[in-house]
Amino acid sequence: MSNRPITIRVPGKLMIAGEFAVLEPNHHLAVMAVDRFVYATIHGSDSNKLTLHDFSLYELGWSYETDQVEVASDDNRVGFVRDAMSISCTYLREKKVELAPFSLSIRSELDDESGIKYGLGSSAAVVTSVVSAILHRFLDNPSSELIFKLAAISHVKTQGNGSGADVAASSFGGLLQYASFQAEWLRNAYVESESISALLEMDWVYYSLQKIEMPKNVYFCVGWTGKPASTSKLVDKILQLKTDHPDAFQSFLENSDRAVSDFLKGMDEDNVALLLKGVKQNREALATVGGNADTLIETPLLTKLCDLAESLGGAGKPSGAGGGDCGIAFMPSKEKALELMKAWEEAGIKPLTIQPSRQGASPMEQY
Repeated sequence: MSNRPITIRVPGKLMIAGEFAVLEPNHHLAVMAVDRFVYATIHGSDSNKLTLHDFSLYELGWSYETDQVEVASDDNRVGFVRDAMSISCTYLREKKVELAPFSLSIRSELDDESGIKYGLGSSAAVVTSVVSAILHRFLDNPSSELIFKLAAISHVKTQGNGSGADVAASSFGGLLQYASFQAEWLRNAYVESESISALLEMDWVYYSLQKIEMPKNVYFCVGWTGKPASTSKLVDKILQLKTDHPDAFQSFLENSDRAVSDFLKGMDEDNVALLLKGVKQNREALATVGGNADTLIETPLLTKLCDLAESLGGAGKPSGAGGGDCGIAFMPSKEKALELMKAWEEAGIKPLTIQPSRQGASPMEQY
């Protein structure tokens, strides 16, 4: 095992179509890895050290005993990293890999320099970067599937919920058609499984993933509305609708499925009109379910973002849980895309120079 540093680059994500519905079994979502990254650097060391640059936490000591990493810090923000280290080290120990001391440092470019969150999936990308770095340190060329599943276990262990679509985008890269493993299933399977290895070998019955390609004659735009949103609060409100008004929730699932199906078919067949129809349908489904749940998914500025895209012959929608954060648009030409970004700026929406990232978590030397 070489002592030279390895730096892993992990993309962030944007949800494209199928938000909220993906939290239910067998409902699909399109998610895209994007070219803003988290970097994890790992190398052999005399003692175990952890540095989290974005939290100004440097050279923290850590230890691994009885399946758990303990970090010498009472800062709650180390939780995601600590659990990712624990899951990775436990898996390696199960595989009879000897764990020599190492130093790990993480830095992110997913948020704005001022600390504003764009909604690019920072916790998922950080967890994926930790898992990927440790596996690449001790194993020869670990698969994206292994990285994804260990990162998914870790993320659900820490957060308790989520679809895992952000972890999938960070692990595999590209544009993905994704169905969630279901957080409740994974939580229970983790508790009941005799080992991490046994859990990996189980049939993740609800999970599926397929890479898809974007038509060459479609232009992708991202706009930031200037208001970070709380995904967990929005998810809770939408899921409450399932209990309070099950018919309205079921109607939303059907509308979302129709929209995602048209979007994916448009992608597959290079049918731009059908792709744009799917985006518009998904926007409508999200706005309707938000209204039924008495929660604002499409804020006034997101409405402006989407309406401007449609006025120029394209289609726009909120990305992710809505309530702020980013909106996305698909435009039929480069000229229309440039026109849209100019119109967004005039409306107080910040165009982001974000594009798809074809590659998932992988060592920098592969670039």
